[in-house]
Amino acid sequence: MKKYRSLLPIDEEGYYGRFGGAYIPEILHDNVKNLRDAFYRYVDDDDFQKEFDTLMRDYVGRPSPLYRADRLSEIHKTNIYLKREDLNHTGAHKINNAIGSALLAKRMGKTRIIAETGAGQHGVATATVCALMGLDCVVYMGATDVARQQPNVERMKMLGAKVVAVHSGNKTLKDATNEAIRDWCCNPDSFYIIGSTVGPHPYPEMVAHFQSIISKEIRAQLKEQVGRETPDYVVACVGGGSNAAGAFYHFINNPEVRLIAAEAAGKGVDSGETAATIHAGSEGIIHGSRTLVMQTSDGQIVEPYSISAGLDYPGIGPLHAYLATSGRAEVLAVTDTEALDAAMTLTRNEGIIPALESAHALAVLDKKRFHPDDIVVINLSGRGDKDLHTYLMNNSIN
Repeated sequence: MKKYRSLLPIDEEGYYGRFGGAYIPEILHDNVKNLRDAFYRYVDDDDFQKEFDTLMRDYVGRPSPLYRADRLSEIHKTNIYLKREDLNHTGAHKINNAIGSALLAKRMGKTRIIAETGAGQHGVATATVCALMGLDCVVYMGATDVARQQPNVERMKMLGAKVVAVHSGNKTLKDATNEAIRDWCCNPDSFYIIGSTVGPHPYPEMVAHFQSIISKEIRAQLKEQVGRETPDYVVACVGGGSNAAGAFYHFINNPEVRLIAAEAAGKGVDSGETAATIHAGSEGIIHGSRTLVMQTSDGQIVEPYSISAGLDYPGIGPLHAYLATSGRAEVLAVTDTEALDAAMTLTRNEGIIPALESAHALAVLDKKRFHPDDIVVINLSGRGDKDLHTYLMNNSIN
């Protein structure tokens, strides 16, 4: 009999070292337990996996290419490979988890889906799979993000989702997540598809599992292209951390592969306008898990800031808190300006316009020196169509 075995450093209670767990109100205990039981039941189920794999191939368009960026490699004097999640249906990695979660929801008999979104990519992915599978969809999005990600808002509406603008707090991802959790408390028969490796256990593990297809493909593609499965470096941006979890997953237990997470420094780690949680945060609880949080000395959340809506979050997934504090992952803080510069370097030299989130990962190339024979894989988590207005407003296009 098959038994699911996670490659993550996680215990039975959902802790990665001292981070993780499930800190939830009583009304959600049964929901979370039922979700955990269903996930562990179906994750090994042959029919579930067959349906997931078929949709990944025929609907999403996987495997996404692993592309050697020759001109970028020449500029930085190393070997740079881009994992092209931007070429997935809906334009980002978010569709991987949305499909897996929606398939799980259907097997649990759920018909109403709740989601939160920052940059809009998770909202679009969730609205897409709800249209595909005939599910009702409600997406919560901060009013600030609604304004700066208008194309994705219209895409969600066109797909049949109800988009609820959230006007509390900083009107960004944290506030959208708060409202989605409130909805779930009031409507416990709904299924909440969380977009990142955050929230109470089993969400961080579940999202990482569905996103792990990224690193599974990287291993096979590197083997085919260069004759080895493991690169020297894997680089990804982190907000909540779903794309990084997927890119790191199948390399976490390979110590020779160095993992680099790029978080959003905004206007600078010490500027007071930042979303660099690992650099500026301390241990606390947010949205159902113990992790690193940007907070005051008495535990009040500090509002984050980033030019990137998808990284504008005052916490980090517990997996990434563990990887950072244990030394398994190196974490670099990337400012708005550094991300914009990296985006334009890729655009002008490879003809690929990255999402602002992905641009933070690309900026690592200017912050760290690599050897000429290194193989550096950067997870290009999304495309930049949604961010053209922001690029234009910041004089990046001329």
